Amino acid sequence: MIRTIFLLLAIATVILGSPIQDDISENLPGAFFENEGTAGRIVGGSNAVAGQFPYQVSLRTPANFHFCGGVIISNDWAITAAHCIINRGQTAINVVVGSHLLQSGGVVHQSRSHVSHPDYDARWISNDVGAVQTATPIVFTANVQAIAMSSGHVGVVNAIVSGWGGTTVNGGPAPNNLQWLRTTTLTNADCRARHTTANAEFVFDHKICTFTQAGEGICQGDSGGPLVANNQVIGTVSWNIPCARGRPDAFDRVSYFREWYLQNTGV
Repeated sequence: MIRTIFLLLAIATVILGSPIQDDISENLPGAFFENEGTAGRIVGGSNAVAGQFPYQVSLRTPANFHFCGGVIISNDWAITAAHCIINRGQTAINVVVGSHLLQSGGVVHQSRSHVSHPDYDARWISNDVGAVQTATPIVFTANVQAIAMSSGHVGVVNAIVSGWGGTTVNGGPAPNNLQWLRTTTLTNADCRARHTTANAEFVFDHKICTFTQAGEGICQGDSGGPLVANNQVIGTVSWNIPCARGRPDAFDRVSYFREWYLQNTGV
């Protein structure tokens, strides 16, 4: 059999070399939104209002197509997923801040540079973290704020995920409005147990999983976006089983990579 990995970026699937029972959905750079010129939403989510998630950013191509989310951590850095940025030019990313709407509002900051974790492995979606530096300072307002990065290991907690990912199991029509969802983190052991044996191999110790119920979860276009608890970002969207099909969603743990973020951003 073949194993299909689907990243939450937008559309692409990657064929890997070992058995898998369900498709893993990841966000791969350049996908669904960028190709179709639209953006979806978290499955089963609610509309965000202005200023509700001031740390949320939309990463876009120079042609203004949304391809991933991100999280403001300082006045010139946003963290995201490595698979969102690793094949893009250093100055070829626009970081849009301050709007909960894709089609209007916000301030655009061109990237000065970006960095992905040196041990990122696209085959296994491991160490799927990166950061984008803006060429101009991000000005903080009521609608634009940095969020603190988690420093301690997170167990089972209530959390919130937000993003412009796909709206149905297959992507589907895309609202303009940022979506958000209340969810719950799992222990990694529980996360692995809820996946097939093959897919459980992707749940490394540096991942953190969430789950509520079938019909709720992340989807294409959410990649790199924030998982937040207790006013700290605890994870960034990495992969899922597309989409909201009753399997846990996977994020990279911010606390695990905190020192790497600090060393590479100077925050």
